[in-house]
Amino acid sequence: MNLDLSFYNWELISNFVQKGFFFSIQLTLVAMIGGIVLGTLLAMMRLSGIKPLEWIATIYVNGLRSIPLVMVILWFFLLVPFVLGRPVGAEASAFITFTLFEAAYYSEIMRAGIQSIPRGQVFAGQAIGLSYGQNMRFVILPQAFRNMLPVLLTQTIILFQDTSLVYVIGAYDLFKGFETAGKNLGRPIEAYLAAAVVYFVICFALSQLVKRLQKKIAIVR
Repeated sequence: MNLDLSFYNWELISNFVQKGFFFSIQLTLVAMIGGIVLGTLLAMMRLSGIKPLEWIATIYVNGLRSIPLVMVILWFFLLVPFVLGRPVGAEASAFITFTLFEAAYYSEIMRAGIQSIPRGQVFAGQAIGLSYGQNMRFVILPQAFRNMLPVLLTQTIILFQDTSLVYVIGAYDLFKGFETAGKNLGRPIEAYLAAAVVYFVICFALSQLVKRLQKKIAIVR
């Protein structure tokens, strides 16, 4: 088997890969921000002490964590058009599905972060008259975010890797870009090899940044 990567040049990258790369980054950022916001709300619901809210959040989190992401992507893409009466589109389906799915995982991270805050600080906030929401906003959540930041970023790296699953609904992501280039040029093996190298470089670089951030946070503590 002769491998030849010499055909990869900037023109090929800009024609086939660049569009998919930007979509993968965009999908990662939107799902991360949306997932953390929704996940934080779910974590607060599970810790609220109000049974109906706890049940709703628990069913949502455990339900989505029990289903493979690729199945959630497919179900949403295929079933939602029947409910709405019109197609949603591959890219829009990917944004919504990833945000909803990742929220279940970010929720558990945030719940652990909130529970890591000493109860004395919660009682101190209550003693000065802060409501549950104010206590969370001004006392608990800022510390929980700081404590759990490395874990949140690690989950985001996994999220970036998972974006390659959008190929099942035809969305044009980074992996699809390499695949398309390989098919058009008759070099599928080299294309998959190049895709693996790019994913590895990006994820390895990000994981090293997370390690450095983790050390800085440990020093601050």
